[in-house]
Amino acid sequence: MAAPQGQQNGGDTHQANGTTEFAQAFKEITRGEQTAAALENHLDALERKINDLLENAEKNHGDAKEKVESSKDDQTETSNKA
Repeated sequence: MAAPQGQQNGGDTHQANGTTEFAQAFKEITRGEQTAAALENHLDALERKINDLLENAEKNHGDAKEKVESSKDDQTETSNKA
């Protein structure tokens, strides 16, 4: 026995709503994935900049340390000559 016309349309409407909700959820997931990818790219760029800064700071610290040690050596030599 066939379902009355009103119930058939109601079922179709429910199925259409489910499809619409699924499509909307898929769009939101896609948008979320795009946002996550953009954030990841931004974080990768920040990480590269931080690594460059740390590398430069370590190099500058090493150069400064060498200058201090060299200066101490010069002062020791001058003191020993006097």
